[in-house]
Amino acid sequence: MSRALFTAREALWPIYKDALENGFREANLDIELTRDRSNPENIDYIIYAPTGPVTNFSRFTNVKLVQSIWAGVDTALNNRTLTQTLARMVDPGMSAGMSDYVLGHVMRHHLGTDRFANAQAGEWLNTDVPCLARQRAVGFLGIGELGMYCAHSVAKQGFNVIGWSRNLKTDDIISCYAGDDGLNHVLEQSDILVLLMPDTPQTQNIINKTTIRKMKSGVCIINPGRGTLINDTDLIDALNTGQVAAATLDVFRTEPLPDTHPYWAHPNVLVTPHIASETRLETAIPVVIENFKRGETGKPFLHLVNRNAGY
Repeated sequence: MSRALFTAREALWPIYKDALENGFREANLDIELTRDRSNPENIDYIIYAPTGPVTNFSRFTNVKLVQSIWAGVDTALNNRTLTQTLARMVDPGMSAGMSDYVLGHVMRHHLGTDRFANAQAGEWLNTDVPCLARQRAVGFLGIGELGMYCAHSVAKQGFNVIGWSRNLKTDDIISCYAGDDGLNHVLEQSDILVLLMPDTPQTQNIINKTTIRKMKSGVCIINPGRGTLINDTDLIDALNTGQVAAATLDVFRTEPLPDTHPYWAHPNVLVTPHIASETRLETAIPVVIENFKRGETGKPFLHLVNRNAGY
């Protein structure tokens, strides 16, 4: 019998326990689910979130796979004791939830609904008619699996969608760019900019006063990716001048966002509390089960993290 250690925040244990054990039975996996860390050499798999009690992985010498239940892996990669094979969560429910969030806020900025929501009595803004979706360019910085899924959802609504990634992608629907010239093109052309990049040394502070100056005046920025992608001071300065018309921000360097942070008081910033996408139990469990089946049968694991790339 193999053993799988569950290490995430306490409140998740009763939620995941039955679902995982039922999944093991249905898949005919002879795996014992445990939270007992007293014999780390007997653990074959770890189901992991950074909020869990395990921070030192060096004693888990026989682990085949650390399966994260988070999509982001920057915390795991910063843990020097976590040298075992690591898989990130690629959850179809998470993709759908992120797509809903991105599309909803793209439409909000496209239609300018904030102007009407904040209008005073008698302020009849019947000249503020939005252009058609096909006349609006939506740029995605980050078109990995999750970013491309969201980009396709936006494109299906008729928007002109362009995307940038570190390595050039090809796609039948999205116009894809890479490299410095490609980044500049997406920055210069986008009316709405969506940030879905991982947290790496190359992406930290990618939204700064230099890159903001390359954007269209009045651009709207949506960040459900990572808080470290934005230089907060530079973004606030750009919001104050109108270079950036509005920002929808779901992720921050410090969470919860401190109540003294200027984002809270800025009239053109919408703060959402890291709810753009969450791991969905019903769609995440099959991902865990599939990888454990592969571990038990000697097949290659899915969704492995490239430590050199940082995701």
